[in-house]
Amino acid sequence: MALDPRDNIWPHLIATVLPRYLINTAVLTGGVGLLASAIGAGAAWLVVMYRFPGHRILQWLLLLPLAIPAYVGAYALTDFLDYSGPVQTAMRGAFGWASARDYWFPEIRSREAAVVVLSAALYPYIYLITRAALREQSGASYEVARALGTGPWGMVWRVGLPLARPAIAAGAAIAMMETVADFGVVDHFGVQTLTTGIFSTWLSGGNAGGAAQLALVILGIVLALLMLEKLSRRRVHYYQSARQARPVQPQRLKGAAGWVAMLACVLPVALGFVLPVAVMGGHALANPEAWFGRGLGLALWHTILTGGAAAVITVTLALFMVYGVRLSGQRLPRAVLPLTTLGYAAPGAVLAVGILIPLAGLDHMLADTVLAITGHDPGLLLTGSAFAIILAYVVRFFAIAQGASDAAFGRVPPSLPMAARSLGRTPGGVLRSLYLPLMRGSVGSALLLVFVDCVKELPATLLLRPFNFETLATRTQEKASLENLGDASPAALLVCAVGLVAVAILARADQARADLARSR
Repeated sequence: MALDPRDNIWPHLIATVLPRYLINTAVLTGGVGLLASAIGAGAAWLVVMYRFPGHRILQWLLLLPLAIPAYVGAYALTDFLDYSGPVQTAMRGAFGWASARDYWFPEIRSREAAVVVLSAALYPYIYLITRAALREQSGASYEVARALGTGPWGMVWRVGLPLARPAIAAGAAIAMMETVADFGVVDHFGVQTLTTGIFSTWLSGGNAGGAAQLALVILGIVLALLMLEKLSRRRVHYYQSARQARPVQPQRLKGAAGWVAMLACVLPVALGFVLPVAVMGGHALANPEAWFGRGLGLALWHTILTGGAAAVITVTLALFMVYGVRLSGQRLPRAVLPLTTLGYAAPGAVLAVGILIPLAGLDHMLADTVLAITGHDPGLLLTGSAFAIILAYVVRFFAIAQGASDAAFGRVPPSLPMAARSLGRTPGGVLRSLYLPLMRGSVGSALLLVFVDCVKELPATLLLRPFNFETLATRTQEKASLENLGDASPAALLVCAVGLVAVAILARADQARADLARSR
């Protein structure tokens, strides 16, 4: 589609909007990468290396922004800080200002605000990975550094960050790819990026070829980010000691230093979780009738239907694929298996462009075939239903199910399936009677994690949904775009409640890993 568009608007895009799309996307990606890394890695360093007031609860609270979609944070921040919001209203009342001409206040709907909102929503990716990496390091490295006279800042820059560099780079790559894929935040703040360009070129301009060209640019940026992350550590190798390493011994911060550390951990939680929940909760309490609003129940049902179906299909496919690869024992399937996870790197808008056009062609062909055979026109069976959305979810989030399944199979001792096979069990029987009972916890977690990501997905759902088909995410975006947060708040809170389930799963799994490490 991109190489042979029906109406080639590529020269027009280059001459007009493409430079702005590229600049805004680059600034957002770089800004979020730097700010989210500073917040995530800094918070991980504090909770692992030091003990300060509230550190036990804060190490879990720092995960809570994962439950809040970035677009919900954007709606909440705008409502809180905008001209008619409580902050500026209180300032005008306190100082007697009559209008915006009497005082200066930063522009909320701006590129810089988008960087802040996205960083507050995405830093937990970096925090979670970096905290795990810091916990696995040997305490001897830091003891030697202290013995050689290295101060607190030297410990950070010369020892801690270099050792945790792979983890920080991996988390930053995820945050930057999510930034490139974002639509809800940039659309609400009026920042024109490549993703918003796909929507305007396709939906407003009616040019699928131009949308495909922009989609290829996004894919190129995502691949460049992945390659840059790998090349940055091409000649750097990291090894753990073969002997049991002594764990890091946290230092206790007393006085003002302890309270400063606590404040540094509280601020991202307040911005990324407390503020969105408080603003949306306030609107929900002020408008209780919105919980019974027309269409909310149907949006909830559509969300459960599409997310549940996608989760079951994705996890089932992942289980059979991983099990089949393990049974084959051949190199080619093992080499091909990682390719099935590439969909996670593709933004939802890009997947929508690549799925809808060929699926629509197949849909028309099926309808014509049924009409020719039966004389009955069935309509659009694939694009006229939730099938396209479910397909996009399966492709987008297959990596989560595949990773969870592979890890779960790896935890089962090989002697157990070998004993079952020696007793006459078929491969299918081994899977049903041995693997699945032992893996039910991991399978359940994978189902919930995929479901949660499906619930939060916005760009693909907006582009692929049939006419008059709403989910909680699209309802939140639609009502918020009309500045109607009262009606948007119930759907937004339901999305956040589902997200909290994923955070609870991650916290439980992380605690289990930490307990296992201590027991060793």
